[in-house]
Amino acid sequence: MAMIANTMRRRPFLRLAGAAGAGVGAMDWAHAEPGGEPHGLYVEGYAGRASFQRGDEVTLHVSSSASSCAVEIARHGVRREVVWTGEASKLGEQPVPEDASSHGCRWPVACTVPVGPAWRSGYYHVTFRVRDGGGRYVRRGGRSAESSCFFVVRPREGEGGKVLLPFATHTYNAYNNWGGFSLYAYNGRGGNQGHRVSHERPPASLFPNWEQAFVEWAEGAGHDMAYATNGDLEEHPEILRGRRLVVSVGHDEYWSAPMRDALEAYVGRGGNAAFLSGNTCCWQVRSEDGGRALTCWKQNYHQDPVYSARGSMATLSSLWSHHLVGRPENSLTGVGFLWGGYHRSHGQLMDASGGYTVHRPDHWLFEGTGMRAGDSFGSKDTVVGYECDGCELEWRDGLPSPTGRDGTPGSFEILATAPAQWHPDDCEWYERWEKGRKGHAVLGWHQRGGTVVTVGSTDWAHGLRGRDPVVERVTSNILRRLGA
Repeated sequence: MAMIANTMRRRPFLRLAGAAGAGVGAMDWAHAEPGGEPHGLYVEGYAGRASFQRGDEVTLHVSSSASSCAVEIARHGVRREVVWTGEASKLGEQPVPEDASSHGCRWPVACTVPVGPAWRSGYYHVTFRVRDGGGRYVRRGGRSAESSCFFVVRPREGEGGKVLLPFATHTYNAYNNWGGFSLYAYNGRGGNQGHRVSHERPPASLFPNWEQAFVEWAEGAGHDMAYATNGDLEEHPEILRGRRLVVSVGHDEYWSAPMRDALEAYVGRGGNAAFLSGNTCCWQVRSEDGGRALTCWKQNYHQDPVYSARGSMATLSSLWSHHLVGRPENSLTGVGFLWGGYHRSHGQLMDASGGYTVHRPDHWLFEGTGMRAGDSFGSKDTVVGYECDGCELEWRDGLPSPTGRDGTPGSFEILATAPAQWHPDDCEWYERWEKGRKGHAVLGWHQRGGTVVTVGSTDWAHGLRGRDPVVERVTSNILRRLGA
């Protein structure tokens, strides 16, 4: 949301004078330090697009102190599969534009790789490696440098599994501060917050935090999966055709209106959606430059040109649940961040259990779990953690029910809950915030054509990584009932 453990800090970009020398990782001795010693060794790069399909060519854009680098591409699924190795040559140190964070690096293509016919839909990790022989007279130990980027291979229309997982690449980009700025002030240069972020720069992937655990579990359990980026819901909505279930996993925070329109239309036609995620569809973004960048003014919405135009506020880039936007995420997912918050993070509820309390154990989601009313699960792996979504609720005959005043559909049924609350720094900018509000992580479901399930927590997949039997069985029930 607004504050996050700084797991994405990158070492400073090392700027070198002149061009690099010949050979993989060779030093440019003409631009060495006094005494003939080499400058720092580095390599960084990014893919030209976030997603590709069979028949496309992946373009890799690289900057390095070396003249060439080794490249390895591997698919990360139930196991790591190397699909291509080679070399990017004719490299060199590329300039870093002052607006790289917002408008991209504009580096030339260093390497082109065809998407092979056997490359399955999935998350592909690219590793760049360089090495040298150290100094000429002293410091002769060999050195190496390594960095990475990623891309996604999406299925063609009608191809792949019945279950589609769009990775939360908009969220990855929002937190990426490469070049100096992200959509957050805490990791921005000079403590400044950006309002536009480019995909065309070395990325900071969040895939290992959440989606990787789900992918490994789902493929290992034999579920037939297909993958995309969440931006593909906007740019390639045809990938939804023929799918039975769309799954959101982890931290899926930033959504554009076309993304949401496409998914809501899909659910309205009878498609199913499972939000095994939290802080989901919290901020509205606008894609720009053909999907190469996204804009979100967030709490500074009054600086958004949409606000200044004084027309329709439908695409105002602030909270989806902001009263000027009037389209709370609750109407899609059943829950939202305004009635959720943090659980064992950001200094909030740090002594909480990290698990859910079950209220309606007879629902099909809990089939085969042995859960009874009042039982708890998930605390071993803190499946309720970090950021959580909930709804305004009231207690009737000892059971929680939604009030509907926050946009949650009247048909939404609450199956399990855990306490959650916001940090004051994140919420009190909103003029309709009630100080002291307490919230919940809410696991529940409703129907709006198709069936929609939500768990209301970013960290659900941690239970799959930890092999929690209840989390595994609930997830299996969802995929088998809604994705078959």
